[in-house]
Amino acid sequence: MIVSMNEELKSFQDLAENYATKELAPKREENDKYPFGLFFSSALAKAHELGFLSVTLPEEAGGIGQDIGALCVILSCISTADGSLAGIIFANSLAQEVAIKAGETALLAELASAATAEGSLLAFPAYVNPLDMDSFIFAKKKDNHYFLTGKLDYLTLGGLSSKALIPAKIQGQEDYSFFVINLSSAQVIKSEPIFSLGFHACPSVDISLNNVAAALIGEEGKGALYFEDAADRMHVASAAISMGIMKGSFDEALNYAKERFQGGRQIINWSEVKMLLANIAIKIKNADITIAGVCRAIESNYPDWSLYSRAAALQVQEMACDVTIDGVQLLGGNGYMKDYGQEKRLRDAKQAQALLGLVPMEKIRFMKKLTE
Repeated sequence: MIVSMNEELKSFQDLAENYATKELAPKREENDKYPFGLFFSSALAKAHELGFLSVTLPEEAGGIGQDIGALCVILSCISTADGSLAGIIFANSLAQEVAIKAGETALLAELASAATAEGSLLAFPAYVNPLDMDSFIFAKKKDNHYFLTGKLDYLTLGGLSSKALIPAKIQGQEDYSFFVINLSSAQVIKSEPIFSLGFHACPSVDISLNNVAAALIGEEGKGALYFEDAADRMHVASAAISMGIMKGSFDEALNYAKERFQGGRQIINWSEVKMLLANIAIKIKNADITIAGVCRAIESNYPDWSLYSRAAALQVQEMACDVTIDGVQLLGGNGYMKDYGQEKRLRDAKQAQALLGLVPMEKIRFMKKLTE
């Protein structure tokens, strides 16, 4: 639907589908073993080569310079095969959006010119709205230089990236700011990769900082403004990941229903199975048209487009959780086995639902924006 509303995105769809089919789908089970197995470095390197890590990055910063629709198409196609790589692209794109809002083109251009995929990534706490954090890292300012001390949990891409964009409060200030730090600094202590519910190959780590030199992003105390502006756009991108997971779940369930015989006939001919498949297909179509409409609203600067973006994420993510449960049910006992992709999609759908913050807090924030 997104592509049918914008034919210029067809090339991105073809590229992402071809990549997902060849690079991700054949090794989905193997890649999901991380952090207890090998990381899919070759798949990430290929994504970097194809420009997936710089889709919405402005051309002057070394990116492709596309709008949110292109990112949604790519994320949807990739998460149909494996949500982990979509999670990596999302977290990096979110960090880039925050930096763009802060006017840090030079930093982004430096990262985009890196020879390796890992070198181009910018770690970011993608699963929390900083306003909901219980505790902050604190920044001490001395002679126009900043030094950070404290702990930050669940820094996405922190085990891969050389740099991280993190929120911190300057001593004496109530509002938070964003800073860039070098993760290879001796004053940075990183945990082992955290074994998460879903997106196993989209690694996060906990970090501890002890007087780490940092560079301020944008202006002091403007962190919430930068994050909320970036989140307005990125919510629909998170919805695109959930839609891709739904599509993968439907495809697997449909193929299984065609191949599985019980009682002397294909189970796809059972009315109960047809009803479940129909319900999944209907939810996917509704998600598709919703995301397409939101992308058009964002790109045309339609009034209140940020509300549409946030509402789409909350609705589509919830639908994806329901759809993946049905996907597991349609495969019976096989739905719980790692040989098939359904149990992974169920976990990935729940993981995707946590992007940008906990659902209850996002609903409260949505109502606040709605009634302002």
